Amino acid sequence: MTIKVCVGSSCHLKGSYEVIEAFKEVLKKYDVEDLIELQASFCLGHCALGVTVECEGMEPSERGPHVEETPDGFIMHSVNAGNVEELFAKEIYPKLFLN
Repeated sequence: MTIKVCVGSSCHLKGSYEVIEAFKEVLKKYDVEDLIELQASFCLGHCALGVTVECEGMEPSERGPHVEETPDGFIMHSVNAGNVEELFAKEIYPKLFLN
């Protein structure tokens, strides 16, 4: 599974670096660094929707204003350093089948 954080100019200005650092901490906290590849990505094409994060290799739990399905997985919008762990726990961690 791959998590791509947009680092295009709009997302960069909205805090994509802080989102990447928060994801690093969350992946370490949940001890899943070996299961998920964290990448920076150039523009994901959703510039007006805040920092965008693409999750490849998994389906979204539910679609809504912050979650959009893609052919390879899903995209989360309006991600910030303050909501990374909440989004990870809700949208990503349950799909790792660690139980």
